[in-house]
Amino acid sequence: MSASTPYLYRLLRHVILPVLFIFPFTAGFAQQQFTISGYVRDSTNGESLTGATVRVKGSPEGIQANTYGYYAISLPPGQYTLECTFIGYGEKEQVVQLDDNMQLNFSIVPRVYQAKEVVVTGERGNQQVTSTEMGRVEMATSDAKKLPSFLGEVDVLKSMQLVPGVQAAGEGNAGLYVRGGGPDQNLILLDEAPVYNTGHLFGFFSIFNADAIRSTTLIKGGMPASYGGRLSAVVDVNMKDGNNQRLQGEGGIGLIASRLSLQGPLKKGKSSFIISGRRTYIDWITKPFVKKDSDFSGSGYYFYDLNMKANYIFSDKDRVYLSGYFGRDVFTFRSGTRTFDASIPWGNTTATLRWNHVFSSKLFSNTSLIYNDYKFSFTGVQNNFDIHLSSGISDANGKLDFDYFASQRHHIKFGGNYIYHRFTPYSVSGRQDSTAFNPDNAFRKYAHEAALYIQDEWEISHRLKLNAGLRYSGFMQVGPYTRYVTGNNGVKLDSTVYQSLQQVRAYGGLEPRVIVRYAWNDRNSVKASATRNYQFIHLVTNAGTTLPTDLWVPSTYKVRPQISWQYTMGYYRNFNNNSWETSVEVYYKDMQHQIEYRQGYTPSLTDPENDFVFGKGWAYGAEFFINKTKGRFTGWIGYTLAWTWRQFPDLNQGKKFPAKYDRRHDLVLVGNYQLTPKWNLSTVFIYGSGNTTTLPSQFYMIEGSLVQEYGNINGYRMAPYHRLDLSAVYTPNPKGNRRFRSSWAFSIYNVYSRQNPYFLYFDQTGAVLGNSLTLRARQVSLFPILPSVTWNFKF
Repeated sequence: MSASTPYLYRLLRHVILPVLFIFPFTAGFAQQQFTISGYVRDSTNGESLTGATVRVKGSPEGIQANTYGYYAISLPPGQYTLECTFIGYGEKEQVVQLDDNMQLNFSIVPRVYQAKEVVVTGERGNQQVTSTEMGRVEMATSDAKKLPSFLGEVDVLKSMQLVPGVQAAGEGNAGLYVRGGGPDQNLILLDEAPVYNTGHLFGFFSIFNADAIRSTTLIKGGMPASYGGRLSAVVDVNMKDGNNQRLQGEGGIGLIASRLSLQGPLKKGKSSFIISGRRTYIDWITKPFVKKDSDFSGSGYYFYDLNMKANYIFSDKDRVYLSGYFGRDVFTFRSGTRTFDASIPWGNTTATLRWNHVFSSKLFSNTSLIYNDYKFSFTGVQNNFDIHLSSGISDANGKLDFDYFASQRHHIKFGGNYIYHRFTPYSVSGRQDSTAFNPDNAFRKYAHEAALYIQDEWEISHRLKLNAGLRYSGFMQVGPYTRYVTGNNGVKLDSTVYQSLQQVRAYGGLEPRVIVRYAWNDRNSVKASATRNYQFIHLVTNAGTTLPTDLWVPSTYKVRPQISWQYTMGYYRNFNNNSWETSVEVYYKDMQHQIEYRQGYTPSLTDPENDFVFGKGWAYGAEFFINKTKGRFTGWIGYTLAWTWRQFPDLNQGKKFPAKYDRRHDLVLVGNYQLTPKWNLSTVFIYGSGNTTTLPSQFYMIEGSLVQEYGNINGYRMAPYHRLDLSAVYTPNPKGNRRFRSSWAFSIYNVYSRQNPYFLYFDQTGAVLGNSLTLRARQVSLFPILPSVTWNFKF
């Protein structure tokens, strides 16, 4: 039995089972109640509407539909008028006579189908005030498509960079730094499958094709107990289910990429599918301009991705989903004159099989089987010699989640998951003529990860609401594995061999999650949260973003799991019938067992954990948010004041230093204006303090060679970053034939062509002997003004 097994057993025996026993028992002493349950769906395509609200008309009591659109509300016998609402949809009412448990499905209509002209407003409640959610941002893909885009490619991850507390990883980059956390500290899910590398084109585009995405949710504070495995944030991306009413398609042709999606019923009202593809054509565009006798003839780069999903409704109690993603970046280099060829592909593969089952009107379950794989490889050939280098990570994952709608005041979630990890930090092989080289240098590692959780959203009173949860996470590195004991010079002195599935090292611990909300009316509330998180797998990188060469490594006998506590407080206020949402949140995050490479590290084919050093980190700040949600003009202003620190005994002489993503000030202004039914205008302005960097502080001449001495880590801050983007979407015939609709999206990135710093270096001119040596710091910038145009269509 592993070291973590007793903890899992005690949690199951003393926490989860008693709670599940007590709630049904105590319900018998309460006033007799019956339960109305069902699904909330889009009437035009059958899509589930996550987060739709069902309540008794005129009463604050209500319930939110879960991820699959399922709700359950319990009431005493009597006649009620139920109303169902969701942002951007028309309200629907239904009168019911309740004298027994009953099923009631809601199909609600998008407002764009109800109106006689284009309407930008939508019903929006006071959820940000009344819910226990903190730091939660939901972005509909339709909203992301209205924002200016980089080279015409709509990107849901870049849209998330525009909210307070979230920073971009770099110029034009889709990576996220959330409240002082690194890119590996975000749990990014695509239909529940973890995604380990989210970038195309070295991170300038994300892997998420907006045409295949239904919604994207970011949780940056107050993480519920149902999520785990990362310290900072969750980005939960849900694919569309597919239209189960009629066949439809959509796509777009842009400057660098095109895309096409098809969706429709396999059996009307019961089963549907969606398939969506995207590919760049940089290689095709540049090919005619490269001469065949050029050194670069045959070289090129492109990326593609494919999303697929199908589902089948067997009954009101059972539904099955199967979804998958496959994407690749491919860089090739051909040099006929130098007889050197290289091929560098990398990418993600995910697959998710899910089964929804309704045990009773109050108990809903989802069972998921998940596979995900990330691979990077390099193949180089010169004359008769070729070499192959690869790295990656793959998981097999099983999850079981329950929603128990105990009563009007209690919504309980509980469940667990298990993951089998396989890590390949580096694997190299080669061949020269007929001689093959396959050294045993893969350093593969294997691990089990498991968790159990329970949480209850408890409405203690109309004013006081509590979301309390407890999660236990365990992790075990297992064989086959060989642990070496080395001397000070790195020479191997002894070894311990672990057989397949034999325990090498185990870790585990409890993760309490508590969020409290106090609302003195339906317009004002204060909230506070405290959450503890464990992270057992780590991304260690020398770069400022997630690159394909970065390595994922597990917790081992040398590498301990990262642990964090995050404390958050906030004040929330809505104005003018919820047309304006405002909030202020302050946070403090403490992070233990942070990982960096040792000073002076250079990449090698040895086990990377031998070059790790360990320390701590902490971050704190305040986030201010003003959001206009209704009217022809919508948008928001977000400002973040933040500090992020790291301290390692083996780095920077043990003194604290700002993290590379420490940014004191961040300001974002987003505006969207429906000028006419045909024209929609939007703008984004971003200002941020300059990124930190490490530069040489002194230069010496030693035996005729120039030697540089570096100053404090991240002791220099580059110039501030700021940029203005504009876009306009023109729909020629918004009231025309619905069988075919099209629009033109015009976008300008970096309107005033600001030369924002990407990195700095020192340029050397002259010579030492002639006493004419001159050193100057130079700035490298990436993108000037970049206009783009995309033709989008639907049929």
